[in-house]
Amino acid sequence: MTVQILHVADLHFGGLADERQVEALEAMLPDLRPDVVVLGGDLSQRARHGEFQRARAFAALAAQTAPVFVLPGNHDVQWWWRPFIPFGKDVCYGKYRRYFGNDLAPTLTVPGAILAGALTSHGVAWGSLTTTLRDIAVKGHLPKREMLRVRRVFAAADPSLARVLVVHHTVLRGQISRRMGLSRWRRAQRCILESGAEVVLWGHDHQEGADQLTGNVVVSTTGTLSTRSRGGRPSCFNFVTIEPSAVQVTFFLVQKTVDVIKIHAGELAGNRVLVPRKVAGRQGISGHGRAVPAVAFLAPAAGNRKPLFAGRLGT
Repeated sequence: MTVQILHVADLHFGGLADERQVEALEAMLPDLRPDVVVLGGDLSQRARHGEFQRARAFAALAAQTAPVFVLPGNHDVQWWWRPFIPFGKDVCYGKYRRYFGNDLAPTLTVPGAILAGALTSHGVAWGSLTTTLRDIAVKGHLPKREMLRVRRVFAAADPSLARVLVVHHTVLRGQISRRMGLSRWRRAQRCILESGAEVVLWGHDHQEGADQLTGNVVVSTTGTLSTRSRGGRPSCFNFVTIEPSAVQVTFFLVQKTVDVIKIHAGELAGNRVLVPRKVAGRQGISGHGRAVPAVAFLAPAAGNRKPLFAGRLGT
């Protein structure tokens, strides 16, 4: 069975969000027809109520098209509480949990795949302490207990399901930033390889990419729809197609003018078909992916937009 995943991260609702780009994606969601929508962290900029309310409205709209998988990024953590409550970190996730539930690393099964989250965003924590002042609350780490839990989830899953791991921080070095998102990244890479994951989805670096982890695991790095795209690149989100024999990552890049936003796939964005999946022993894996539209949406100028959401959604 073919599985198609809309992979979005780093929306940064708040002062750095680009609402025109977000609304363009919201309008095109029904045409994309993903099997699942993954929101891979940094939904907010400062972990404020209004930012999470807008993020929840986006998730609720996406849920009308497909199941939505959400986990927090470093900007969604109220890290400034840690010095005052050093041995209790629950307060750091209080606002996020109010809008997205208590599970910080959820598991979701859809036809053809199982998605497991691993929490890498811990705020100011021993596992991610660094001498670089700017990274004290930015750097993530991947605790061993998280990957042991993920390993158990994948081991217990139906063998026919593709194993998809979702984290926020990058475990491969950014092409432009030259930075690693995680502390102790070599150990994190080993744990991922040992977990049984076939595909890993992450964001954080604000630059799109598709790669392989030690030749075995396919990696999708999604860009950002905020105004903080890396190196002046266009904003971007990814569309990941897991086929019986390969994984394809399609980049959707945003072209923006004063009047119109165009979101393109295909030759403009660049597709990459990555390693054949190791599906030995799997049964009943077959099917074909759906076509992805080449020009997905034309957004009107700001003065013609209608409000999408006001206030908090009901629980």
